[in-house]
Amino acid sequence: MDDTATRIGVERVGALAPPVGGATAEFEAFFRANHADVFACFRLLARDAADAEEIAQEAFLRVWQRWDRVAAMERPDGYLYRTAMNVWRSRRRRAAVALRRLGRRVHDADAPTGGGVPAADDRDAVVRALAGLPSRQRAAFVLTEGLDLTSEEAGLAMGIAASTVRVLLARARATLRPASGTGANDG
Repeated sequence: MDDTATRIGVERVGALAPPVGGATAEFEAFFRANHADVFACFRLLARDAADAEEIAQEAFLRVWQRWDRVAAMERPDGYLYRTAMNVWRSRRRRAAVALRRLGRRVHDADAPTGGGVPAADDRDAVVRALAGLPSRQRAAFVLTEGLDLTSEEAGLAMGIAASTVRVLLARARATLRPASGTGANDG
């Protein structure tokens, strides 16, 4: 990571957190020494550079807020990595819950009784199913089913007509239906 990106990261963390005594220079040195490694670690775990940067920034922010105690630790970098891991796990849990909720809503919308077999509880199965959709179908599906937007609102967000959103959504549901265990003749 270049010096400009590091400086911007330090400025972001400093702007978000309350100042802690005169430890700004000490924290900045800590940030510079550890940011690239934390980012690289979570780039591998999160498999996305933007997510890795957000995890790193959140972890550094939390460390900065407790810098008076963290700086006195034998291994402040260990605390940083533990904090970053907690941020990553928390984000994964929230994403898994959202995907399960989304999967259940798709299944419930297609089930004749509104109940039935629970939808894909396995987060990876839902991610794979959504990843198998063309990008416009996936966008229409997530905007309408995941964010509860109307087809008109989703159309505005996507820059397409509401009727096109409905067509994309119907195709996405038809593609996802076999993956969720609901056959075409089941309901």
